[in-house]
Amino acid sequence: MRKAMQAAALAAALAAGRIAAAQDVPVIAFDSVPDPLKLPANLYFGEATGVAVNSKGHVFVLSRGNTSGPAYAAAATQLLEFDRNGKFLREIGKNLYAWSYGHTVRIDPQDNIWVTDKGSDMVVKFNPAGRVLMVFGRKQEASDKETGPLERHKPPLPPEIGRFRQVTDVAWDPQGNTYISDGYINSRVAKVDKAGNWIKSFGEPGAGPGQLNTPHSIAADAKGNLYVADRGNRRIQVFDGEGNVLREIRIDAPVPPDARAAIGPVPIVEKIIAAGAPLTMAPGAPWAVCITPGPNPMLFASDAYPGRVYKLSLDGKLLGMLGESGKQLKQFGWIHEIACPSEKELYVAELLNWRVQKLILK
Repeated sequence: MRKAMQAAALAAALAAGRIAAAQDVPVIAFDSVPDPLKLPANLYFGEATGVAVNSKGHVFVLSRGNTSGPAYAAAATQLLEFDRNGKFLREIGKNLYAWSYGHTVRIDPQDNIWVTDKGSDMVVKFNPAGRVLMVFGRKQEASDKETGPLERHKPPLPPEIGRFRQVTDVAWDPQGNTYISDGYINSRVAKVDKAGNWIKSFGEPGAGPGQLNTPHSIAADAKGNLYVADRGNRRIQVFDGEGNVLREIRIDAPVPPDARAAIGPVPIVEKIIAAGAPLTMAPGAPWAVCITPGPNPMLFASDAYPGRVYKLSLDGKLLGMLGESGKQLKQFGWIHEIACPSEKELYVAELLNWRVQKLILK
């Protein structure tokens, strides 16, 4: 009964969003900088899963490029650095043991580089010079007969301390603690201290307060509050550093009647709800979150359909939106990560279009 009531409430909210007047949510004017990152002649992006910017303005791109092996179980992770003008500088971690299926890249306040790899279930911390400082999790052993794809048991298997199941992202609080969103299977957030010691984890699979359905992206504000993109539940949940739920944010904005899906059919939310499937493709389901630095921080989030970027205040007020699905500049094909060095400048990494766009907001 409770699940049915939640589904009905969500369907009503989505329906209300579709018939709301378009002027309820301002459309933000913006430009996309042509060819912002210059790749060498023999280097290509694959699916761009992550993008981050350090204190020098250098741009780091995580790409499912340089693959080897078949489509299933290929090694598909490549970490590339560009200077502030888009000039290619180097590849970091070439042939690294953790590389399998890259998910996100983040830069911490000390300019260390962190990568999450969904395929190996590992998180790697590099120093600014590109050397490995710490590793978290452990990949399956190539020698084991049972090594293979992770199964999604119902009910889920209990999570293990120090191990991950399809890890997704990282964030940090002012004390230097690291929060790891874990992930497609465990649906929790892990907390480790600045020395790498495991402290705790919070969250479990589900749709209730504090429960998660694919925590896909995570960001922290200046107070250390955590904004978790609870993608399968179509919401951003805000936690304190101990895992207490503070509030939830839902993005309800009108969807144009001619909106296109970036790939596949246009999702019908009512059918998704009726099937009991995750709301990954529903309008406003957050794939990526990012918080700007400085005294007046803003929250940016993206969805896959109708393919937009949303600007919000930290208390969840929707301030504006931009973009649509497509393959041209100023259109998006599944934004997987956002870097937001300022309120007026964003970098977005796209899976389907194999690129990073630099956006200038007006």
